[in-house]
Amino acid sequence: MSKLFSDNQQVLGIIGGMGPMASAYFQRLVVSMTDADVDQQHLPTVLLNVPTIPDRTAFLLGKSDESPVPVLCQAVKTLELTGATRFAVTCVTSHCFYDDIAPGCNIPWIHAVRETAMLLKESGIKKAGILATSGTVQTGLFQTELQKAGIAWEIPDEQGQQSVMHLIYQNVKAGKPVEMERFDRVVGSLQAAGCEICILGCTELSLIKRDYPVKGCLDVLEVLARASVLQCGKKLRAEYQNLITRG
Repeated sequence: MSKLFSDNQQVLGIIGGMGPMASAYFQRLVVSMTDADVDQQHLPTVLLNVPTIPDRTAFLLGKSDESPVPVLCQAVKTLELTGATRFAVTCVTSHCFYDDIAPGCNIPWIHAVRETAMLLKESGIKKAGILATSGTVQTGLFQTELQKAGIAWEIPDEQGQQSVMHLIYQNVKAGKPVEMERFDRVVGSLQAAGCEICILGCTELSLIKRDYPVKGCLDVLEVLARASVLQCGKKLRAEYQNLITRG
């Protein structure tokens, strides 16, 4: 039986299912961002949709003893067997486990948070607000990468963080309409604190930007898709060169 992918072909592996709609949207972004005229010019991808991966936030907050690391490691090994040459994970909170997983990988992990910090630095952003799960915020994942890039940061207050979690779990993950007044209040409070841009640091929040008019925000899923296209050697469509839109 012949091989599906040639030895010199770049193939993007995707670990998805966290949540499933964000994974589907990510693949759509990769296709939309690729400057291609025919099917054969598009980037080959392998999507491994694993919604049964244990909840990352619950584990990080000590509400669950079930670590997602073993399943994520197995998912990477499966992608390697399919011929993937690098991979992306369509769950920002999963990046909290990068140091536990990446050393055992034989292919590069495209780090969504680092790519976001680099893009903000290149765009001259001095201060950014962070909208993410409580688990991601607690680990300092974005804060660390922003500091390395020389960018100041702000997180929501306790009530604002509760609203972010409500939007993620009770709205988007539950398949219910988004309570945009909650979203606007949190973004407005970060902008009032001097944030030039707010990072949508959870893939569920990416779906809010997809479906609702949102300004002054940078979507990490868009950043990850853009980086995936470029790192896999494909050309980027002109309209996706700049992902920063100020409010």
